[in-house]
Amino acid sequence: MKKKLNYTIPLLFALVVMFGIFVGARFTKPGTSGMSETDPESLFQEVMMHINRDYVDQPDNKKLTQAAIEGVLKDLDPHSAFIPYEEVKHSNEDLEGNFEGIGVEFSILNDTIVVVSPISGGPSEQLGIRAGDRIVKIEGKKVAGVGYKNENVFKSLRGTKGSKVNITIYRPGNPKLMDFTIVRDKIPIYSVDASYMASPEVGYIKINRFGGTTTDEYDAAYQKLQKQGMKNLIIDLRGNPGGYLKTAIELAEKFIPRGDQILYTQGRARDKEVYNSRAFSSFDGKVAVMIDEGSASASEILSGALQD
Repeated sequence: MKKKLNYTIPLLFALVVMFGIFVGARFTKPGTSGMSETDPESLFQEVMMHINRDYVDQPDNKKLTQAAIEGVLKDLDPHSAFIPYEEVKHSNEDLEGNFEGIGVEFSILNDTIVVVSPISGGPSEQLGIRAGDRIVKIEGKKVAGVGYKNENVFKSLRGTKGSKVNITIYRPGNPKLMDFTIVRDKIPIYSVDASYMASPEVGYIKINRFGGTTTDEYDAAYQKLQKQGMKNLIIDLRGNPGGYLKTAIELAEKFIPRGDQILYTQGRARDKEVYNSRAFSSFDGKVAVMIDEGSASASEILSGALQD
């Protein structure tokens, strides 16, 4: 009996030690397993590791990471946001001056795709699609009232030139739905909406965005007005959400003397960078800039630089 007890006690002791090591490894507090409580990146990585290893279902890491990034930026300020690659790509297509698709500007209102306006010369306008039309089906699939997002619209309506897409439209005042087969095409996007003589000596140029073709479009409009006797100029930036910084600087250089400062940028971890006018300003008349609450980013840069 004594010999049997001598073998049993060491065995029990070993089992207790092993169980203690196992429990300690499973329930170690943050900061005691080589990770500091003040190291948020390591903490996030450990949480993701536990989710991937222990969560009951297979997690969607891409979706989780995007939600985490959005949550982080939400706590910074109202103007910081995460824009997925696909949305950036579509935004840049608009700024570059063209894209391939059906040619409509749209908005999602009350969970329905509403045509704000067909783009002039595009395939939708040629087929008779109008502002105010509601797109309720795409390729026979219902898209109204089902939570369709902007990125879903881009994927469905944009595509290679020459390809076709079938859409169904509800037009207010028309009891019957209307079916259209649209052949996608290259859609030009213009930055200068209008240019004309507002009076015998005052020219008017309306700019809706600062894109890759804006400077060339502005130059063409300016030269046309100059030939008509323009001495003073109104630049309309109302509702212009901005665009390329480079374009704003190029337009500012047409008014600000060579060597004068247009703007500077400076960050917490970045040195001050000054942008001076490098061109010889070509306009010596009076300039008025029209802005509103929709004028942002590059619009503010141009109007602020000219005001200074």
